Amino acid sequence: MMMLRLLHFRMTTGWLLFLAAASTAAFSPSAHAWSNHALGTWQALASADEVANAAPVRVEGLDAFLAAEGPALERLLDAEESWARSNVPHYPARPAALAFKADGSAPEMRRRFIAALRINPASRLTLFMQVRPGTAVPASAAMPRSEVTTVGQRDDHNKAAFLRLHEGDLVTPLDVTATASDEPDFGLDIGIWADNGTGYGRQYGFGKQPFGNPALEFSSQAPMHMGFFHEQWIVYKAAPFLLRTYPEYRIHLYQTLARHALRSGHPYWGWRFAGWALHYVQDLTQPYHARVVPGVGTATLLWTNSLALLGMTTQKEHAITLVSNRHQALENYQVRRMRDAYARKDDKDALLLAARDATDDKRYPRYTDAAVRASITQQSHAAADATDAALERGIPPKYISDPDYVMTASGSDVDLYALVSAGPQAARDEMTTLVAGLMKNFGIHSRLFIRALAEGAQAGAN
Repeated sequence: MMMLRLLHFRMTTGWLLFLAAASTAAFSPSAHAWSNHALGTWQALASADEVANAAPVRVEGLDAFLAAEGPALERLLDAEESWARSNVPHYPARPAALAFKADGSAPEMRRRFIAALRINPASRLTLFMQVRPGTAVPASAAMPRSEVTTVGQRDDHNKAAFLRLHEGDLVTPLDVTATASDEPDFGLDIGIWADNGTGYGRQYGFGKQPFGNPALEFSSQAPMHMGFFHEQWIVYKAAPFLLRTYPEYRIHLYQTLARHALRSGHPYWGWRFAGWALHYVQDLTQPYHARVVPGVGTATLLWTNSLALLGMTTQKEHAITLVSNRHQALENYQVRRMRDAYARKDDKDALLLAARDATDDKRYPRYTDAAVRASITQQSHAAADATDAALERGIPPKYISDPDYVMTASGSDVDLYALVSAGPQAARDEMTTLVAGLMKNFGIHSRLFIRALAEGAQAGAN
């Protein structure tokens, strides 16, 4: 009996370590759900009247918003904390000391607000707008990336152009929301766990980082941006840390702030918070954010782990490298193709068309909190194996099936869109079909979320 228990412990522990490593690979330092969300959001919401046809709004600084709405935000954030404790499984409660208090100087109010949200206190939160690729930005109005993001070098942000905004400027809700939909990848969720080596991470009460490498900067945001809600029970039995993913918390928090801002006469922050919430919804449409190891069945995982326990670790190491490369390859192709289409002003590109295709929107129910699990991640989880297989067919083997190749952290060593475009027609068609299908889901769920948010804000204002 003792030997059986020891064997079970070793198998469970070994598989747990394998899944931890796999989930780390799935969210490697450069791997996001979608590289540059704004590229998709501009298209997705172009067919959403609630945003696309809304009147321009005046830019407002965060300090002005907090000064005007401080007492109301105290009540709202307390209610939001109660909601999260009741509705988010395994939710790590916010320490009482971090409750927002609407008093003190403007810097103190800002500090308390950031602490109550439990985001990186170095987050820039500056007034800026991302501009579409191919749009010229005067040097006098350009904003350096260091004033927008805390994150180190990233290819997709290095290529993006930012325009400095000033309080009182008029901007469209579409541009505000699209810009903000990429902002959570600018460092908001970095360093927030107790073992990330930051003072605020030790104060925020989230506990130790559930998976990923806590020493790697971008890895620390993974548990807020991924949702492993549909794995087999045995996976959770062996790796219970996979249950500690919290995109639902972030979505609802920012959705609540957005509705309040829209209802109370602060439309700039209403649409900016809406973009923040939208980011996490969009992340979950990416199959590599809803399935731990796409393309690898549970039986294979068990076998791979058994071999590793016997000292034969090659198969495990290969699986981890391949899932990381495939995750990054999907993003590499997506961002380069969309960026190229914008630069050429080709609004008929299949990916751009798919993101704004609203023909199937009515096939889905109205967005509610339950949609994160019942619709969005269920769909992306179900598509994970087919996505993985399509990448095998559409991307040259070196980048997708060679375990000796490791895509660089920035992905700047290869342009997979250019490579596929120069290759066989079958591969071009495979990648167009795959990524256009995923961008269609991205667009559908983006519009459903924004419509529900706008309807809720309007109902509260009446």
